Amino acid sequence: MSLKLQRYTEPLDAEEIAFLRKKEQKERKQYYRVYSMLMVLSFIIPFAGAWYRALDGVENAFSPLRFFMGTGVLLSISTLGTWFAYNINLKKVQSDIRNGTKTIELTHITRKQYMPQNNTYYFYLNSPNKLSIEVSQSDFYSLSEGDELTIEYTTFSKLYLGYF
Repeated sequence: MSLKLQRYTEPLDAEEIAFLRKKEQKERKQYYRVYSMLMVLSFIIPFAGAWYRALDGVENAFSPLRFFMGTGVLLSISTLGTWFAYNINLKKVQSDIRNGTKTIELTHITRKQYMPQNNTYYFYLNSPNKLSIEVSQSDFYSLSEGDELTIEYTTFSKLYLGYF
């Protein structure tokens, strides 16, 4: 029995593209909300710091230069952090939508496990992209360790789509 991994790509079907578009739209809204909140905090934190300094009796606590420098630094950090997170995560989903392909990978079951806490069944795989998957009860009992299993995931973002 060969344990070599085999991969190939196929076009995404309409349902999978709709799933990716919905996920991309939801995540884009979430990035916008987080960035908006960070922008507001970038103005509030220096203002609160000025009040703290004023209550301590510091002379010239409400310095416009200090306020705008603090705001600029916080806005820069927020912008860079959001931009990096956006490029690392959301760009991959957008690439999957644009490319329209999914990866099909032939893997082998390395371990089976039943989780009595929530009545779920898992297969552990030898795939570098997906270490375990939840499976149906019938598949759990019909397949055994060492059997071949085919999984599907998006090519760039590696979002798990299913198994067969």
